[in-house]
Amino acid sequence: MSSPLRLHYSAISDVGRVRKDNQDSGYAGPWLLSVCDGVGGAARGDIASSTAIQQLRELDDPPADDTGSGLLDRVTDALHEAHVRIGRLVDADPALNGTSTTATVALFDGSRIGLGHVGDSRAYLFRDGELSQLTKDHTFVQSLIDEGRITEEESRVHPHRNLILKALDGMHEAEPDLFMIELVDGDRVFLCSDGACGVLDDGRLADILNMGSPDFAAVELVRASLEAGSSDNVTCIVADVVTEEAALADPEIAGLEPLLVGAAAELRRRTPRGAKGSLFRGHRSGDTGELDPIEAEIPEGVHAIPADPIDPETARYAPRPPARFQWIKRVLVLAIVVGVVWVGVAAAWSWTQDQYFVGEQDGSVVIYRGINTDLPGVSLSSLYMTSDVEIERLSDYDAGRVRDGIEVADLDAAQETVQSLATEMSPTDGAG
Repeated sequence: MSSPLRLHYSAISDVGRVRKDNQDSGYAGPWLLSVCDGVGGAARGDIASSTAIQQLRELDDPPADDTGSGLLDRVTDALHEAHVRIGRLVDADPALNGTSTTATVALFDGSRIGLGHVGDSRAYLFRDGELSQLTKDHTFVQSLIDEGRITEEESRVHPHRNLILKALDGMHEAEPDLFMIELVDGDRVFLCSDGACGVLDDGRLADILNMGSPDFAAVELVRASLEAGSSDNVTCIVADVVTEEAALADPEIAGLEPLLVGAAAELRRRTPRGAKGSLFRGHRSGDTGELDPIEAEIPEGVHAIPADPIDPETARYAPRPPARFQWIKRVLVLAIVVGVVWVGVAAAWSWTQDQYFVGEQDGSVVIYRGINTDLPGVSLSSLYMTSDVEIERLSDYDAGRVRDGIEVADLDAAQETVQSLATEMSPTDGAG
């Protein structure tokens, strides 16, 4: 199929200044742009993101048809297959339980892109000097923004800004957002992980996307993200939409090869002490006070308390799959709950056995042990003592009090109440 438009693309992924590992993965090719941000911390988000990208990169072929539905069907199928592959990895290695990844996919057919999106990586379109966000974050803070409870600016510093609600995890089938975007010559498409869009606002992104080649813009976007204090991995893909004639006339575009970056590229190397592990450290003059990631492990016997008790990456994905042996934990929790309830019930029952009230049974005034209340199917009192005081020989007032139950402080008070009622009884017939 003859394609009137081509993509001039560039992709960069950087581990950043804080994390030891890059859990982002990215791919840029003539027909496909994709960013995946691994989630899971110790559960190896890098495995999830690289697995997803390795599956998604199979989309990088010329389109077989020119229908929009066919383009989006391919994206949907690829995302599903990535989900299945991650699930197989988790089944094979329970240590990966909890791993997942975001996925933002832009599949090009020569005139438009079919977008598939899960999570909080983003896709933007820069056209005629204006930036438009194409995707919508599947995050807790985005739900707060939608409800009008916080602003976009407030979301950048919200304590739960890392919590995502959708991801590819191999267990929960995530329904991706799917839509088409028509492209024109001069458009610039930008995909990134939240390490970039989480710290750079739209104005700053637009300023950088308005500059230079895709290579230059991608480098500057990563650099600006790190300068702005991003504590995450940063992955940026920039692609210019050009005419086929312009692409053929430019040797740089004609010679482009697909780019695989981040965890999927498996290019991260340990650097000698003093060398710079991040792509952009050391590019500025003077001492900035920044520290390289510490590669050494904590020695045995040293107790260290992390500055942040919960790694945001570890707790990032809300609908977590059940951990191994989770049923044992649930049984233990249930046993504890039952034990607490039993102790409470026993204490309450013991208290009721120190309570007394005066009532009526078979026409006689009696003393009950317990409280003058019954639960459905459960009696909280029992007969303690029967007297010779007859209800019929009491005044209507006293008889009514007895039938309702007379609350007393203790057993002695109950007995005194019975004696008092006995003195109030009317004489029997024939008494002189």
